[in-house]
Amino acid sequence: MDAFYASIEQRDNPDYIGKPVAVGSDSDRGVISAASYEARKYGVRSAMSSLRAKKLCPDLIFAKMRRDVYIDVSKQVMKIFKDVTDLVEPLSIDEAFLDVTNNKLGLTDPVEIANIIRTRISEETSLTASAGISFNKFLAKKASDINKPNGYFHIPEDSAVGFINELPVEQFFGIGAVTAKKMHALGIHYGKDLRGMSIDDMIRLFGKQGVFLYEICRGRDNRPVNAFRERKSLGAEYTFDKDLSTKFQVIAELYKIELELMERMNEKGISGRTITLKIKYSDFTSFTRSKTLDHSVRDFNELHKYVKLLLQSEEYLIKPIRLMGVSISNFSHPDNSEPIQLLFEF
Repeated sequence: MDAFYASIEQRDNPDYIGKPVAVGSDSDRGVISAASYEARKYGVRSAMSSLRAKKLCPDLIFAKMRRDVYIDVSKQVMKIFKDVTDLVEPLSIDEAFLDVTNNKLGLTDPVEIANIIRTRISEETSLTASAGISFNKFLAKKASDINKPNGYFHIPEDSAVGFINELPVEQFFGIGAVTAKKMHALGIHYGKDLRGMSIDDMIRLFGKQGVFLYEICRGRDNRPVNAFRERKSLGAEYTFDKDLSTKFQVIAELYKIELELMERMNEKGISGRTITLKIKYSDFTSFTRSKTLDHSVRDFNELHKYVKLLLQSEEYLIKPIRLMGVSISNFSHPDNSEPIQLLFEF
């Protein structure tokens, strides 16, 4: 989906259309969750502080996060996908892989299928979606970054090598700034440079990642579209308007966070054996502690008990606290035996 959260806000607020919009708090301590394409022209991006965003774009409109609305729209889009194929692998609330090799429309042209989906999304949600079309995940993902917003890009098999040859190494999956810098020092700048390396050299220089890079720079990616994704953890966290500096404040706010997490656990029918406490200080340094039990936590009193133990494991009020969060992981069945698989919410 194109600028999903911000586009929904523009759809539901006609006065926002054509204007720079950011979803998030306009407080100086706020963080941007999403930005419209108009806002992105000023350099406003998700995860940016609201203070910096306002400096870049003084006319920026801030819209309050409405997660329930975004989830409802996302479910509409998911239904459209499922009407075409059962092989849908959601990556986030606004992105998914689809395998349309054997689709319910009985069509063979992937571009035609993509455009049917995009048209339905437009008609049923009044939003636009962009599509990347190819024969494997890596190339489909790369294609999806081209011709945004409201467009598509197709990389057929006979064009894959040419596309990869000109792809900067920074755009390969798993290559971060440190690895890219190392590659540049070795004279490796594009996919064609990677293709010139042997697999032994790839492994020697980049370890296990070298095997993956050796394959994808040749257009080979055998990862299937998996309709089931395992949820690793479930959590709740809060960034405070004012830093916490007393134990009473910490305990009171943590209690609220624990209540929210337990509510989410009950909604999802989730229990787990590992509890994690996260604290972020005013200087953005963090404190994280976890405890894994021999049984699953299923009620609030028990969750509260172990979070307090984590909190008391060492001195935590060394600096003013900006953010706190609690999460549960290592999920179990109700009978406390096997981990469970959950459909990832799209």
